Amino acid sequence: MTPQPLLKLKSIPAQPRSATDLLRWPLIGAFLRWRHARRSLQTLLLFASGFIIFDGLFGPQQAPKNLATVTAWIHYRGFVVLALLLVGNLFCMACPFMLPREMGRWLGARLGWQQQVPRAWRNKWTALTLLVIFFITYEVFSLWASPWLTAWIIIAYFLTAVVVDTFFQGAAFCKYVCPLGQFNFFGSLSSPAEIKIRSADTCAACRTKDCIAGNKFTGQRGCELWLFQEKKVGNMDCTFCLDCVHACPHDNIGLMARIPTQELWSDPRRSGLGRFTQRWDLAALVVVLTFGAYLNAFAMISPVYVLRQNLANWFGLTSDIPGLLLIFLLGLTVIPAVVLAGTGFFSRLLAGPAGEPLGLVVRRFVYSLVPLGFGMWLAHYAFHFLTGALTIIPVIQAYLNDSGFHAGQPLWQLGPAVPLDWLFPIQAVFLYLGLFGTLVAAFQIAAGHYPNRHIALRAFLPWGIMALILLVAALWIMFQPMEMRGTIFVGL
Repeated sequence: MTPQPLLKLKSIPAQPRSATDLLRWPLIGAFLRWRHARRSLQTLLLFASGFIIFDGLFGPQQAPKNLATVTAWIHYRGFVVLALLLVGNLFCMACPFMLPREMGRWLGARLGWQQQVPRAWRNKWTALTLLVIFFITYEVFSLWASPWLTAWIIIAYFLTAVVVDTFFQGAAFCKYVCPLGQFNFFGSLSSPAEIKIRSADTCAACRTKDCIAGNKFTGQRGCELWLFQEKKVGNMDCTFCLDCVHACPHDNIGLMARIPTQELWSDPRRSGLGRFTQRWDLAALVVVLTFGAYLNAFAMISPVYVLRQNLANWFGLTSDIPGLLLIFLLGLTVIPAVVLAGTGFFSRLLAGPAGEPLGLVVRRFVYSLVPLGFGMWLAHYAFHFLTGALTIIPVIQAYLNDSGFHAGQPLWQLGPAVPLDWLFPIQAVFLYLGLFGTLVAAFQIAAGHYPNRHIALRAFLPWGIMALILLVAALWIMFQPMEMRGTIFVGL
């Protein structure tokens, strides 16, 4: 006898094809709808990770000639931001760390070790702390220049994913721990696509809610990150795993095109997240990744080395590392706090005596910084990717030669993918796009909160002015001589 839930499916009409749904596209859509698509991508990247780790540990310890440093610090970062710009969180979809994590998940469930994540840990503070530690150690230990350390970072990632998901349920590593995942969540807030339902009526008629509960007839689990599709809004915490797509018996979930940054304009209660304006941890994540984009690029230009040396001389030290730590302390805490509090104060003042707490005003508008922050990451990573994209060719040649395969003389002269004169204009385009997204988001946030258009404009003005100042700062940073890390070239 056919189970009753399957009989109900026949009363729900099939959804029409949509040109804005990537899962309906020929070839690409068919591949993504294939149940083993994600495992195939993960296996491919896991296989590649093995070669990268091996070369990082045992290969030449020159950064421009090693797979670990070239792929991690040039190509991986370049492709991640490009994917976020054009589609969405594709790296988390194909993340190689998930296969070992599945082993830990299976082991923990089998041995009865798994438990729910304690309520006090269900936030972004742990991942945020790891992000700040990474930003600092990246500069202090010059990670981009050490294949050996890069390999061990990748190994540590694999081990952490296994351990965390051995003991905790619900994709705890992805949601609460992984710094790379948080960067992807941040960038995907500006992406042009998201996983969402096709028809609200179909979801309302569904009684089994397989997208969250799992499909017991096919054995497909539901969303491990507790994003209930009927109430899901936007890309935050979504890894594009497509578990909900495969679990839904109505074929009612797609990878849908949308207006980029649109999810930042309103503050509904979001499944698995609550309201953005009630989450200090999410606001802090946006602040760290926005101002961290500036710090990460600032740390690679000529003026910062002069500043670090001057700070060392001022403190009477022989090392400039304390000066670097002071720069990061000011750049990630003091400066953002002063800038955001001041902007929020004037925004509240110009909007009139509403009596709202300053923290609420800041949390409401801070998400408008996401597009400009992501634009800064795009401009920065584009510099490294475009100046070193072709280095992968001689590095692979050298790796194959060392492994006993004849791949010819490595073409070490390869490097830039575009003429160097194109770099600044390309970076400027990304920054201007980021500014446009931030201005639109900030005004829409104001317009959605204040019923009077004139009041909304006054509340928006301080945030618009701050965005323009941040743009000028970004253009100044990008105009400075920057280290061409991970390439044969040593400078412009």
